[in-house]
Amino acid sequence: MTLPAKKQLSYWGLSAVTFAVVLWALGDVLLPFVLGGAVAYLIDPVADRLERMGLSRAGATAVITVGAIVIFLLLLLVVVPTLIFQMIELIQVLPQLFQDARTFANDRFPSLFDQNSQVHQAVTSLAVSLKSHWVNVLNSVLGSAVSLLNVVVLIVIVPVVSIYLLLDWDRMTKRIGELLPRDHAPVIQQLALEIDAVLASFIRGMGTVCLILGTYYAVTLMLVGLNFGLAVGFIAGLVTFIPYLGALIGGALAIGLALFQFWGDWYSIGAVAVIFAIGQVIEGNFLTPKLVGNSVGLHPVWLLLALSVFGSLFGFVGMLVAVPMAAALGVLARFLTGQYLESRLYRGESHLHGDPRQDAE
Repeated sequence: MTLPAKKQLSYWGLSAVTFAVVLWALGDVLLPFVLGGAVAYLIDPVADRLERMGLSRAGATAVITVGAIVIFLLLLLVVVPTLIFQMIELIQVLPQLFQDARTFANDRFPSLFDQNSQVHQAVTSLAVSLKSHWVNVLNSVLGSAVSLLNVVVLIVIVPVVSIYLLLDWDRMTKRIGELLPRDHAPVIQQLALEIDAVLASFIRGMGTVCLILGTYYAVTLMLVGLNFGLAVGFIAGLVTFIPYLGALIGGALAIGLALFQFWGDWYSIGAVAVIFAIGQVIEGNFLTPKLVGNSVGLHPVWLLLALSVFGSLFGFVGMLVAVPMAAALGVLARFLTGQYLESRLYRGESHLHGDPRQDAE
């Protein structure tokens, strides 16, 4: 006999609360497993394709593992040292750049630095607010990812977890499907397919867009001769998953660096600006429509809200699970909206007995 709806709701609600409490209590411990699961999820389509080509699941996992090791070693030898060096040097140079910018602005816009002017007070207040905000964010990230977990252990555990999950991914999903309540299994499976489609479109698609744009920005900025071009391209590509933010941050940083490096050479400064303009055209007209599509269902505001809420509740792990959780909640919200529109609560009694005014006609 089917359980009453009220009792089912209590069971599902208790399960959701328990899951949230466990995630909050064990957030830092779960970090390598969350990362490993994310990597396995992202690579699973590659393993499926290798299986269709005739390899066993173990063989496909072995091929992917060897390929990942080769790529990691190449990056470690060629790209990573230069990137780390440029990031460290950029952090060291930024204070001097800000000081030079302040001197430049003071010479041309002295009212900005008048202690009694409203503009100066507003700029100072904004700078203090941004500084305190980003310090808190960095402390949270570093406290979760570095202080509580040894980086070496993290680097070792994540690949191991990824390999085991990738090897057993199909068996795990099949087993989970067998454990679903029989009355609700079709609906849950349909919702899971929709969530998977959203995640596949957004995470895999935007991951590819971020990689392509980051590579494009890094290569072109280095060809122009901009100092820290690799670091700027990495930063711009990393935050491209938030629409317009990657180009805004990367473009502002690159043009600012170009102004100090190429002052007077307006062709080089214009070339840097054109690089980011072309990047935006490529992203908006080709990459995002082709790789992500228009039916993702994750509005940028919804994404930013999810990152803020899950980050504040669960720390660094919350920020990692914010996108999949936002996708899942978006699918559930659309499903519940559809159920509401078909319910008597929305439609009332008129659709059952007919509208008297229509009957009179």
